[in-house]
Amino acid sequence: MRILGMISGTSHDGIDVALVDFDLRDGVLDGRVGHTASTPYAPELRARLVKALPPAETTLAEVCVLDTLIGQSFAEAAATAIEQAGPVDLIVSHGQTVFHWVEGAHAHGTLQIGQPAWIAERTGAPVLSDVRIRDITAGGHGAPLVSVLDALLLAGHRGGAAALNLGGISNMTVVRGLDGLVAYDIGPANALVDAVVSSRGLGERGFDEDGAIAASGRVDQELLDVLLDEPYYLLPAPKSTGKELFHLGYVEEAIAKVGHRVGDSDLVATLTELTVRVVARDVLAAGVDLLVVSGGGCHNPVIMKGLRDALPGVTVALSDDYGAPADDKEAIAFALIGWCTAHGLPGTVPAGTGARAGRILGTLTPGAGPLVLPTPVADPPRSLTLRR
Repeated sequence: MRILGMISGTSHDGIDVALVDFDLRDGVLDGRVGHTASTPYAPELRARLVKALPPAETTLAEVCVLDTLIGQSFAEAAATAIEQAGPVDLIVSHGQTVFHWVEGAHAHGTLQIGQPAWIAERTGAPVLSDVRIRDITAGGHGAPLVSVLDALLLAGHRGGAAALNLGGISNMTVVRGLDGLVAYDIGPANALVDAVVSSRGLGERGFDEDGAIAASGRVDQELLDVLLDEPYYLLPAPKSTGKELFHLGYVEEAIAKVGHRVGDSDLVATLTELTVRVVARDVLAAGVDLLVVSGGGCHNPVIMKGLRDALPGVTVALSDDYGAPADDKEAIAFALIGWCTAHGLPGTVPAGTGARAGRILGTLTPGAGPLVLPTPVADPPRSLTLRR
């Protein structure tokens, strides 16, 4: 079954797509990763989206407009992928998260926009969307959904392994065989650095490319201590967070507490060290011997060196070594969730989200023809092999 996974993550800079051809044989799911691509949002659309995100106030009219414009952008990215790689049986669109409603240890709601009907109309393919909310209704956090992919990819590792995604928010899945798993959002990865770089005009691309700014600065220990004193880090897993908590105003409040000015490069260096500290602390607490990293942060040499230095007994590898290109892993994960839904299987691991039980995820929008699903699968796959 050929499935196109699509997502724009918490960095909200564009749309990642991955086409995966799945085949289940003898309990092993084989996934051939074909076309992958990343399509940046048009600058004016990204600026409009950023302006509407929390903690800013917006209107229902603006949400409606963004829902349409982002849906059309996803439709264009999907059509381009199909034009270059051939037809697909299903498209899975995560859309763009604009709010994730969490109070304390509980998630109450989540909102992803990017109207899927535009994708179905443009491509003629059925579209699975709104994939997080069913897990939340079952008592889960709706995140991190990538844990279903991590559990299958790392199932064969002897001992403890962890999969770390460094997007806007860092999340980690700890795997000890098929029956031992925990997953949760750790805290900020790139979110705070990106917010500072963009607001202070420090880089044309809105992020610290190659960690150059962080490398030129020095960590402000007093500010770092304030940032590390964040109640979220003490909450038990599973838990989830987002830019509703970790945004520019959060950084400005921390600076006000220390009472002295922090230079641009020193601020970026401090926020980058924050990512390293909170991630390394949780990896050490998990007691794993393998850490498999993906997401935009894995291209930041300051973060990667910091993690390797802080984790001397842990092998730190990229997800590319496991068949999931680091920049495409989340899109592949949503293609996998689509395969599960199409075959009547849960797309979540309850221990990874905190839900009462696994749930079949998403809402289906028919394509040009009747909606026809494959025969349900009785037993879920035991492992997953990805190849190009």
